[in-house]
Amino acid sequence: MTVTTVLVIGAAGKTGRAVTRALTSRGVSVRAAVRSPDRAERAYAAGAQSISVVDLETGRGLDEALDHVDGVYHLAPNMRPGEVAIAERVAGAATRAGLSRFAFHSVLHPHDGSMPHHLRKAEAEKVVRAHLPGATVLRPAAYHQNLLEAAVAGRLAVPYSLDAPFTNVDLGDVAEAAATVLTRPGHEGVTYDLAGPDVISVRDQARIAEDVLGHPVHAMRVDLDEWTAGPGASLTTQARDDLVAMFTAYDRAGLVGDGSTLRRLLGREPRAWADVLRAASG
Repeated sequence: MTVTTVLVIGAAGKTGRAVTRALTSRGVSVRAAVRSPDRAERAYAAGAQSISVVDLETGRGLDEALDHVDGVYHLAPNMRPGEVAIAERVAGAATRAGLSRFAFHSVLHPHDGSMPHHLRKAEAEKVVRAHLPGATVLRPAAYHQNLLEAAVAGRLAVPYSLDAPFTNVDLGDVAEAAATVLTRPGHEGVTYDLAGPDVISVRDQARIAEDVLGHPVHAMRVDLDEWTAGPGASLTTQARDDLVAMFTAYDRAGLVGDGSTLRRLLGREPRAWADVLRAASG
């Protein structure tokens, strides 16, 4: 099956834009699903050829968005309490449209019961598989890019242990893997963990950033109550509680996966933290 047009759900966000760029670089036309017209410009800037306004909470506009596409990349809004119901709507609509090429953006270790938003991803995976047994599930680790701006600014401040281990992954590599599973055969019904090549801590990240960027980069642990009263205060109660649970889990065990799967998908070594820093500073 030749894939010529893909619907990217969540196309205006940073992951959706990266997936759009990866697909269009392969000659695939992207239809961007966005929640409101005012987000269309961001999707167009990433290379989307057309826009569909879709309400994932009700399904309004979904069937029309799926008309005359060959595949779907489904990325639900982060920390959304209704994610499982959204997966039901999207996968059901894709089934009605007769689509078989479907990729679902999950998370590394979705069955970790200490993180409620991970468990919602696990339930959403089950829903997608029930509708579309041939769907491909991608489970990325945390992105290098989550701390990139802070590193450039010289201060990595996090509300968990500075020595917790992570196998963070490059967003561009995740997007390239997404484009691969959507446009090439052999990935139907498979689940892939997407982790970076190195096990590093925030303390390691600060040291590496100093070497690459050539200026001091300080690693600081923020008290969880301070985070809750500061950056967390503007969030909904549910989103704040989800993140507190995540930070507590990170404090205990970090988030570590096997980088060999992504290496095989890419056919090269995944980008390390130092690679991402060099690209940002060059």
